[in-house]
Amino acid sequence: MKNTNKHIIGGKDIVPVGKQRSYNEIIEFLDSNWKTNSTDKSLTVMKKLDQAFSNVSQKLNTILVAGTNGKSLTVNFTSQLLKEEGLSVGSFFAPHILTYNERLSVNGEMVSSKSFTDVANEVLNTAETLQVTPNSFEVLTMMALVYFKQSNVDVALLEVSEGGQWNATNICTPKIAVITRVTDDKEANIVASTKEILEIVKPGTHVISADQSKLNLQMMLEITESKGGTWAMPIRKLAQLPYPFEQLHGRCAALAERISQVFVNDILNRDSIVVSGSLLTKQKGQRGRPTLEAKRHLELNPKRTIEQFWKEALAAMPGRFQLLDKEKPSILLDNAANLDAFANLLLGIRLLHYQRPLKGLTIVLGCNNQDLDMPEFLKQLRYFFKKTSGSVIVCPVNHVAGHKGSESWDVEKVTNDIKSMKIKAKSSKSFKEAYEAAIKSVDERHGLVVVAGSPSLVSEYWKYKGIKKL
Repeated sequence: MKNTNKHIIGGKDIVPVGKQRSYNEIIEFLDSNWKTNSTDKSLTVMKKLDQAFSNVSQKLNTILVAGTNGKSLTVNFTSQLLKEEGLSVGSFFAPHILTYNERLSVNGEMVSSKSFTDVANEVLNTAETLQVTPNSFEVLTMMALVYFKQSNVDVALLEVSEGGQWNATNICTPKIAVITRVTDDKEANIVASTKEILEIVKPGTHVISADQSKLNLQMMLEITESKGGTWAMPIRKLAQLPYPFEQLHGRCAALAERISQVFVNDILNRDSIVVSGSLLTKQKGQRGRPTLEAKRHLELNPKRTIEQFWKEALAAMPGRFQLLDKEKPSILLDNAANLDAFANLLLGIRLLHYQRPLKGLTIVLGCNNQDLDMPEFLKQLRYFFKKTSGSVIVCPVNHVAGHKGSESWDVEKVTNDIKSMKIKAKSSKSFKEAYEAAIKSVDERHGLVVVAGSPSLVSEYWKYKGIKKL
């Protein structure tokens, strides 16, 4: 069936034609083209595609979420809150764990394979008509924008997977730019990283951050003002999530709350859009103490509070600190791949141990982040295992297309390095071998097996379990 959707290029209507690829053919294209057009630092392809789709990037209320860690969780929490406000919310995540469909969702519902295929064909056929060659992330970003416009979303949340200025999402003019936090294994890189991330800020953009460094926040404030953006101040406190998620994800949730408040109060109200039954909107014309009549009305019609929302909110995402406590033994999945994320993972394990003493702990560890500061990572492990008994099994990582990372660690070398820290460790030839040894090493009812070190390793876990989509 031919695609009959028209787009305008240079004032003329064109109908992108071409072969209608199957879902599997599109997946093959995406798997193979992550490094295509990787030297283009001008967003030339994205600009041409955007123009072909009638500048769709400018016709959506967009929120860009950037930073080192916590981006997907922040997008997830924000989309839940804004949906609670009665808004239609599009979410673009990176990376995926098992299927590319996970990257696109509307109101928490993942895009169907049929819709994914239809939108991908629109984008790819338009690219062929324009005679441009987009890479996989550019295709997925354009697909997200087109899909969200077709779905008539009120707001689109897009995760900036890395960088800022040359990231495909920077085709948008965001209403809000979000920086979760900026960390780097090398302190000298933080200034450059912060400046690069803040390139997503445009005149009029509200900027919010959850970074804990006063120096970083001051730098963000100065850059925001120089770009004509609006500094919306950092978050103040953790959101009240269930234990242990408040300690682990409370900052991401509080950031989501702040994003939603700014969007509802400063963006929607400015456009005269009314949200009824809101948890976040400021009630105009109410000052001082409430009247007796208002008190009686509130008693008869209690309003749901933001605290109640957080108690009921989904506090985790698949593969991003996900505890599978129905498994025997319990399994903890985490896609930690840098020092900051590893520190959060080890804190999470310790909190779970406080909640329910573990009878056996084994971490199945595989990583393909060649930039990881190994001496610092080994210090983290040594400190952790001084206070918590357990062991590590190191295994290779089979890279998944669309995931960060390159070649897997040298398993034998890393194992010996860990042993040199007086930590029980051994190597394995595959994830399967490592996982099967791990579940035998801990108590079936009260033990814990942790799978961590790379999103690709989490993918291997689900594939080992025979799960094809989340």
